[in-house]
Amino acid sequence: MNLADAINLGCACQTLQPNRLREQLETSPALGGLTARLAESHPHLFSASAVFLDPGVQQQIVMAVQTLERVIALPAWHAQALERANPIAALDWGPAGVFMGYDFHLAADGPKLIEINSNAGGALLNAALARAHRACCTGFEPLFDPADTLQRLDDVFVAMFRAEWQSQRGDAPLRNVLIVDDAPGEQYLAPEFQMAHALFAAHGLIAEVVDARELQWRDGALWHPALPDGMPVDLVYNRLTDFYLQDSGHDALQQAYRAGAAVVTPHPRTHALYADKRNLIALSDAALLETWGVSESDRAVLRQVVPATQRVTVDNADDLWTRRRTLFFKPAAGFGARAAYRGDKLTRRVWGEILAGDYVAQTTVPPSERLVSADGVTTLLKLDLRAYTYRGQVQLLAARTWSGQTTNFRTEGGGFSPVVVLPAATTLPETLPFQA
Repeated sequence: MNLADAINLGCACQTLQPNRLREQLETSPALGGLTARLAESHPHLFSASAVFLDPGVQQQIVMAVQTLERVIALPAWHAQALERANPIAALDWGPAGVFMGYDFHLAADGPKLIEINSNAGGALLNAALARAHRACCTGFEPLFDPADTLQRLDDVFVAMFRAEWQSQRGDAPLRNVLIVDDAPGEQYLAPEFQMAHALFAAHGLIAEVVDARELQWRDGALWHPALPDGMPVDLVYNRLTDFYLQDSGHDALQQAYRAGAAVVTPHPRTHALYADKRNLIALSDAALLETWGVSESDRAVLRQVVPATQRVTVDNADDLWTRRRTLFFKPAAGFGARAAYRGDKLTRRVWGEILAGDYVAQTTVPPSERLVSADGVTTLLKLDLRAYTYRGQVQLLAARTWSGQTTNFRTEGGGFSPVVVLPAATTLPETLPFQA
C-alpha cells in the first residue's frame, strides 16, 4: 500500500470550510447566493474530504491520456469510428473539443480506464472546490498545489475556448460565447453554467446561458435574441447530450454546425472519435491495434490501462450471461452511468433490455475507496478519478465519491472531491496540517 492509499483508507480528514467554498464559488456579484442555493438543491455535490493520489499513479494517468490521444489520432482509428457514427461526425472544422473527461478506477496495479466523455461536466465546480480545500489551513497549500496551478486554471480554461475559436476562425476576434443546453436552468449542473457565464464575462466576452431551442438559423448565420442586434453567435459551448444534434429542437444548431457558421465545442466528431463506448472494444484489442501501426510501447500501455471490452450480441449472449458477475454493461451511446449495470446485479428482465439495446460488456474493475466522516460516522465510499484534458494535456484531476451501484451525488459525505497528488515519500509525516 502506498502513502496515498494509506491516507485514503485510514484518515477521514476534512479540508473544506463553507466560507472558503463561498469565496471560490461566488467570484462575481452575479454568483451571489450560489453556495446557499447549492447547499439546498445539491446537498451531496461536494465532499469535505480530499482524495490523495500517489505521484506514480498521476504519471500513469498522464501517460495513458497521451497514449490514447496518439491512437485516436490515427487515420485507421478515424475510419473505424466514423464508419459507424452519424454522418455529421465526418465534418472537421478544426476544434478538438473542450473539457474531455477520462474516467479511471484505481486498481492495485494502476489506473484503469472506465470510459471517455466528450462533454465532461464539473470542471469549473471542481476547480473552485479544489481552491477552497487548498485554502483550508496553514501548511496545506504547498502539499495541495505546489506549482500554484489552481490559481491559473480560469485563464487556462478561457485560453482553451479561444484556441477552439482560433482553430476554426484564425485571427478573427471572438466576441461572444453561448452556453447551450436543453432547458439549462433545469439541468443538474446548471450552477456550473452560471459560473461559465461569469468566467467568460470576466474575460471581456459577451456570454449567455440559453436553451438550444431558442437558437435561430437564418441568412447563413446562427442567432439568439439575447445577443446585441446584428451580432450572430460566435461560439457555442455545447452541453447537449444529443451528441449528433438529431433532435428536431436542435435543427438551428445542426444547420449552423453543418455550415461551419458557428464554432461548436464539443461537437459530434468529438463524441464519435472518443466517447462512443464501442471505442473501448478497439482500445482493448491489441491485435487490431497492431494492424493499425500502434507501437508496441503504446500497446503495452493500453493493455495495462484498458479493461477488456466486447460488444453484446445474440451470438455471445450465453457466454456473457455466464460471466456476468465479472462484467459491467454500458450502452454504446450512454453517458453519466445512465442505463449502465453491474453484472452481479442483473435480473433476467434487465438482461433482456440489454440484448435488445446496443451495449458493450467491460471487465469489471472495482473502484478504490475513501474513508469519510458524515454526521460523526466514518464510512468507506467508492471513488473514481476524472482527468479533465484538452488536446492531450491534463488540466485538472478530480474525484467522485459515492455508495451504490453507479456514480451518484446522493451519498452523505460523498460528491466531488479534489485530488491531492502527494510528493514522493515513503512515510507519513508525524502530523497532518488538517482535521483528521
